[in-house]
Amino acid sequence: MYDGGKIITGLIIFIVFMTFPIWYNHGNAGNIPKPEKPQGVTQCVKDTAYMRSSHMVLINEWRDEVIRTGNRTKVTVQGKEYDKSLMLGCMKCHINKKKFCDECHLYTSVNPYCWDCHFLPKETI
Repeated sequence: MYDGGKIITGLIIFIVFMTFPIWYNHGNAGNIPKPEKPQGVTQCVKDTAYMRSSHMVLINEWRDEVIRTGNRTKVTVQGKEYDKSLMLGCMKCHINKKKFCDECHLYTSVNPYCWDCHFLPKETI
């Protein structure tokens, strides 16, 4: 092992660079986003924890059901009906994309492709 010193030095430099963001910020990821909640609405189609972690799964399932199988039956939660639709379902309650969607998507550096097909909603506030 003639180059042991070079290998160990290289590994140390690699570890320092890879862990730099963690120790530089002391593990602080910044301010957690607080998206604007819909006014006058207390219930969503799923619980808050599910919507935070898996809302895109639900939106994709709805898309597949509506577009591929033609299943447009509404979702009923505690007596209230919701359309299987981004614009007619989700955006009816979450009316401000900038104050709701963009809060978390910018924080997590996620670029959803929803708006590749859908028109951006007219901001009311």
